[in-house]
Amino acid sequence: MGTLQILREFATVRWLRPLRTREAVERRQRRLLAAHLRFLRRRSPYFRELLETRTFAELPLMDKSIMMSRFDEINTVGVARDDALALAIANERAREFDADLGTNSVGLSSGTSGHRGLFVVSGAERDAWVGTVLARTLPRGRLLGHRIALFLRADNTLYESVGSTAVSFRYFDVYADMSDNITRLQQYRPTILVAPPSVLRLIARAADAGAFDVIPEKVYSVAEVLELSDEHRIRASLAQERVHQLYQCTEGFLAHTCEQGVIHLNEDAIVVEREALDDERFTPIITDLRRRAQPIVRYRLGDVLRERSGPCPCGSALTAIERIEGREGDTLVFRRLDGRSIPVFADVISRALIHADGFDEYRVTQTGESRLEIALDTVDDRSRRRVAEEVDALADRLDCERPELVFVDYVRDGSVKLRRVVQEWGERRW
Repeated sequence: MGTLQILREFATVRWLRPLRTREAVERRQRRLLAAHLRFLRRRSPYFRELLETRTFAELPLMDKSIMMSRFDEINTVGVARDDALALAIANERAREFDADLGTNSVGLSSGTSGHRGLFVVSGAERDAWVGTVLARTLPRGRLLGHRIALFLRADNTLYESVGSTAVSFRYFDVYADMSDNITRLQQYRPTILVAPPSVLRLIARAADAGAFDVIPEKVYSVAEVLELSDEHRIRASLAQERVHQLYQCTEGFLAHTCEQGVIHLNEDAIVVEREALDDERFTPIITDLRRRAQPIVRYRLGDVLRERSGPCPCGSALTAIERIEGREGDTLVFRRLDGRSIPVFADVISRALIHADGFDEYRVTQTGESRLEIALDTVDDRSRRRVAEEVDALADRLDCERPELVFVDYVRDGSVKLRRVVQEWGERRW
């Protein structure tokens, strides 16, 4: 563990790199990108070949399939895909995550798309990540004595690079019995709680039942889309002014919530190109300017982000995001009355169901051209009626045919990331 590097990164991000103007942000990006491309020409066989004849803007887009198939040529630390995959799978099966490949951490990520990804991070990158995350997350005014509880599907030395009387981490396995986890959490009494929304809801229920009486200074949502209904429930039960978010995935630490509760892209370390989906939403194409062991260059994520229309009150020049809405692949398709197909983004469906009642958990799955499967934890006449009213009202507002609704019982699966809205029919048709 490079404690000095962690402290240096923390101080730089927290105090020494204000980046108060877009000009300052873009100037830093240009400088880091030029240095990164020089490094890739020297160290990555995959990018060396591409950069012989292409500029950065001409590089082909990457995705998870390319990353996995060309893993050995892309990474710059000589890690073989088969070796890294074998270790990561062994760690997952044993639920022990302290084994690394030399100085490099490896791990698996399913992502909200469900497709397995492999990541490798060097020791230096791990330390820089820890310093950056702490700088973005520790409350203003008190830096020492924090107990950070991390609910994760897989532990990794990436998350345990810091451990001292100043700041301590404790890992909670989401595959473990949740009642045992909550008992341990109560004993640990975290000042900062980090967990997926599906887990935060279970902790919120425990708080409502009197099994968890700790009020953390900050609560962070990670790994899954934070729906508005879930946010309201978590805030109320855990006595929080707001639920913060960390947009962290295999491809990097992409965004954080500022003290005003607004999500900002971490553009001091990444470049974000935008593939427009409509006038408000876009899919990000990410280049991580500091990640070198496994370069992330022009990587198309497939997430749906909606930019904030006005500036953030915090004054940051980093791009402000209104919401992270989910996966582009989970955009539903409704048929208009004139026969055309139009996209209905996951967030639009989720917002409609906020107004329904009679149930707590739900999932909406499109299984046919005009067919939605609605899973509810309480399926009765009232919940069916209220959901049907809201979905029909949405279809009417969009001048679309009302879809057929099929109601089923909701089954929670803690082994996969929560997706409230799922597209399982056909291809994009708009």
